[in-house]
Amino acid sequence: MKQISFLHAADLHLDSPMVGLKHLPANILSRVRESTFTALRRLTAAAIENNVDFVILAGDLYDGEDRSIRAQSRFRNEMQKLSQKDIPVYVIHGNHDHLSGSWVHLDMPSNVHFFGSDVEMKVFHTKRGDTVHLYGFSYIQRHILDRRIDHYQKQDSADFHIGILHGNEGGGTDHDNYAPFSIKDLLEKEFDYWALGHIHKRAILSETPPIIYPGNLQGRNRKETGVKGCYHITLNDLEVKKEFIETSDVVWEEVTVDAASAQSFQEIFQLCQLTIERLRKAGLGTLLTLNLKNVHINDFQEKKILDTELLELLIDYENDEEAFVWVVNLNLEDHQQLNRKKLTNEADFYTELFATIDDYQNPETAIAPLYQHQLGRKYLTSLTEEEQKELLGKAEKLLIGLLYQ
Repeated sequence: MKQISFLHAADLHLDSPMVGLKHLPANILSRVRESTFTALRRLTAAAIENNVDFVILAGDLYDGEDRSIRAQSRFRNEMQKLSQKDIPVYVIHGNHDHLSGSWVHLDMPSNVHFFGSDVEMKVFHTKRGDTVHLYGFSYIQRHILDRRIDHYQKQDSADFHIGILHGNEGGGTDHDNYAPFSIKDLLEKEFDYWALGHIHKRAILSETPPIIYPGNLQGRNRKETGVKGCYHITLNDLEVKKEFIETSDVVWEEVTVDAASAQSFQEIFQLCQLTIERLRKAGLGTLLTLNLKNVHINDFQEKKILDTELLELLIDYENDEEAFVWVVNLNLEDHQQLNRKKLTNEADFYTELFATIDDYQNPETAIAPLYQHQLGRKYLTSLTEEEQKELLGKAEKLLIGLLYQ
């Protein structure tokens, strides 16, 4: 029976700067910044352990077009491990690590095969004698907005045809609409497998043939929640086997705790502790956004330490934990006594304040200096409508809290 086995990964974003986390303790920050490399090592180990025929990396190996020497060196070391096991690697570059960037090149081992800027085919022969045709292209520049899918065509006869594509399906708004395609487009190509990249959330778009986004290897911010990894795929004439392999070393999570039943600081603290223990994962670090809703505390002193000391208590002993759960964001639902209706009844000033907030349409104007900064231009993306609303909401809560003091 003809059969192939391979790993499909995408969006490694090696050496991602993990911005906004400088407040973390040094040992946890170091582990977070090392996490993309840890995920790569776990990918390599999985390829060797499963004795796969080859590995597919579907774009965005590096986080930036400059491809740091450290990232290239780490990647080369892992590829050499695969080379020693005679495992080839097929790579396309995406919008983050496009071919027009400027970087100091490090040569890669001969088992690493890069696709050029035009859709091309590479031929692989397994040790069992099966023939695989792999099709793909690398981004020549950051913005590829045309339908490259139209250039994918089966060539000659092969036992398996695999398409590799870094792009956006269906015109979704969460990611830039690069190299757009539809599921129908991919099905019409009659390939045996589509290895996708670009979307950082794991998704199986089709079972027959498999059309898969594996997500990224390691979450890099609070929007990329949950355990990340890659797929081990086994294809033969009769079936497809899909095994998800976890690679992330640090996991982002967000939970909401209903504190309606809590009547004191101690009870709220215990609710938070129970939540943290429930989220603790053996061998993994967790960065947690914790939302507390329905907070009702009447005692002034307890209410004060809730605002100022709860977070400090929750992270007090996490620094020494290998399986740490570090609360990076603690959000308290608006105290009931600070709601808009009550405040507008207290003073006309609040009525004018809320009217100004409601009329404010473009928070990006206020943070324009960040985007004009050299690093800001490099790493920041435009805010979505949801992110703008969230930013305004946080600004309103902060302002009201300061004024009400």
